[in-house]
Amino acid sequence: MTREEIENGRDDMLIDGDEIEQRRLENAVPEGFNADYLKAYYGKIFPYVDIFKWLSYGNDGKHPGCDHSYFGRREFSFTLDNEIYLRFQSFNTASELENAIKEKCPFKIDIGPVYSVDPSKRHAYSQGGDNIFTPVEKELVFDIDISDYDDARYCCSGADVCLECWPLMTISIKVIDNSLRDDFGFSHILWVYSGRRGVHCWVCDGKARRLNNEQRAAIVDYFCVYKGNENNSKKVSLVGPALHPFLVRSYTEVLKDYFENRLLTSQKLFLNEERFEKILEMIPDESVTSELRGRWLSNKRSREEINVARWDQLKNLLQSSKQKGQGLRRCIEEIVFTFTYPRLDMEVSKQMNHLLKAPFCVHPKTGRVCVPINPKNCEEFDPSAVPTLSQLLGELNTGGFKGERDNEWDGTSLGDCVRYFRESFLQPLLKSCKEEIETSYNAKVQQSRNSISW
Repeated sequence: MTREEIENGRDDMLIDGDEIEQRRLENAVPEGFNADYLKAYYGKIFPYVDIFKWLSYGNDGKHPGCDHSYFGRREFSFTLDNEIYLRFQSFNTASELENAIKEKCPFKIDIGPVYSVDPSKRHAYSQGGDNIFTPVEKELVFDIDISDYDDARYCCSGADVCLECWPLMTISIKVIDNSLRDDFGFSHILWVYSGRRGVHCWVCDGKARRLNNEQRAAIVDYFCVYKGNENNSKKVSLVGPALHPFLVRSYTEVLKDYFENRLLTSQKLFLNEERFEKILEMIPDESVTSELRGRWLSNKRSREEINVARWDQLKNLLQSSKQKGQGLRRCIEEIVFTFTYPRLDMEVSKQMNHLLKAPFCVHPKTGRVCVPINPKNCEEFDPSAVPTLSQLLGELNTGGFKGERDNEWDGTSLGDCVRYFRESFLQPLLKSCKEEIETSYNAKVQQSRNSISW
């Protein structure tokens, strides 16, 4: 190829690149959230079949052990425009679910429990006099909201979130996920971005779905360390001669590193008197707090490393040989736990009948999709880079130039999210569910044979 041909080729490539960019700009959709955008999303992208297969847990198959009423006893709740709530919706097939969502165009979809009977027919059963309408299964769920950390972050507050404080959610995912797997033996766990300011966790193992309210409360209490409120100077109290192994593991493997290497400097926890006084209030020894306060007030130079330096001074003083008693040394751990340990919405997890927003919904305040988060690399998750409704519609418009696809979402930035949901979560879950259905069916057959032979 001659030099002239190469140069012409470069021009052609530039022209092609400009053309692609021009098409992208022509098909861009203005940022925002509205019913028309949502109708297009529900019509083209929302993964109905995957949601149906997940919540069927293998009962949509042809095996004689399948419970074909299972999905139809699941409650769905739709929140329509103008805050109109439709509770106790139920559907028997993926098509019914899809048609209802396309017709009603809910701004929010919540998932409830599986009831003993079809929730949409609950009134008919109640007229019979027997109280048989009751929840029988529900995923063990956790809801963590970054607005509950407002006393531990200075970059944002309320519903606002940025990359400086988002590591608090990363910590929660790592701590809770590790414990659910290692301490409780759960395997099928789905983490989902809430679309705005937090994360949701769905524990989908059969033994988790069948937990009663008392058992769920016991698991929540296992995780409960943060018990304070804005009126308490000391929000965490680590009692006993030694920490529980779960807390030790959380501290050494996650909390300490994130506190010292991320939050200490990103949140500037010791930057000024107002901030370091909050920390000094957690130390019960007045001689220690007076010495530290004196050092820090006399040295007001603004230095980038001032937060690290003051933390090191605090640790050295509390750990020094002249400071007797485990209580003071434990203060170091309590401070770290106060600023980093997961803060759960406990009531969401305790009650089977509590609703939780469905994955792949779109948050109406941000326009962001509630996408799954891989706990193995959750530290790489960026909430500001999550696909938005308008972005996806623009990609759909551009996708028309790329030919037909089996799945519309495959040509958008939501594609990797749906593939992760399907390949890393759904497929292993359904394999386990089918094995459980087979085992349960064989056990019932054997029991039936034994009763006949008797």
